Amino acid sequence: MSAEPPPPPTERVVVESYPSYEGAQRAVDFLADSGFPVERTAIIGSDLRMVETVLGRLTRGRAALAGAGSGAWFGLLVGLLLSLFAAGSHTALVLLLSGIAYGAVFGAVFGFIGHALTGGRRDFTSRSQIVAGRYDVVADAQVAGEAEKTLVGLNRREP
Repeated sequence: MSAEPPPPPTERVVVESYPSYEGAQRAVDFLADSGFPVERTAIIGSDLRMVETVLGRLTRGRAALAGAGSGAWFGLLVGLLLSLFAAGSHTALVLLLSGIAYGAVFGAVFGFIGHALTGGRRDFTSRSQIVAGRYDVVADAQVAGEAEKTLVGLNRREP
């Protein structure tokens, strides 16, 4: 089974720009529904920026609780792996439960200590994402005109 070489890069033309990814996605979906060869299109985000949304305050207690949750999951994994070699179902259950318990305890301790060592430099939790200022639907130069004509139907349908 041989892999095909990648196609040579082609010039792409901006067909339409949208302020949201959902708008660009809706346009490509409309093109697909209209029978347009969407494999010759792409959605390109421009004017990228990083947005960090602050979710809340992080205390040592919350850090310990988050560590306990992570540790419990890790303990469950270790318990599952060890239970594969257990002699009976009772032993497997004990291994699972003790893996969860030990994982939660160690995770809580490490979460508490880890947060305490930061010295209060980051006392909040957050979520980061990359967001584009605009999203361009582009198409190969050979089919860009057809894509523009097809998207006129979408623009007429939307209020």
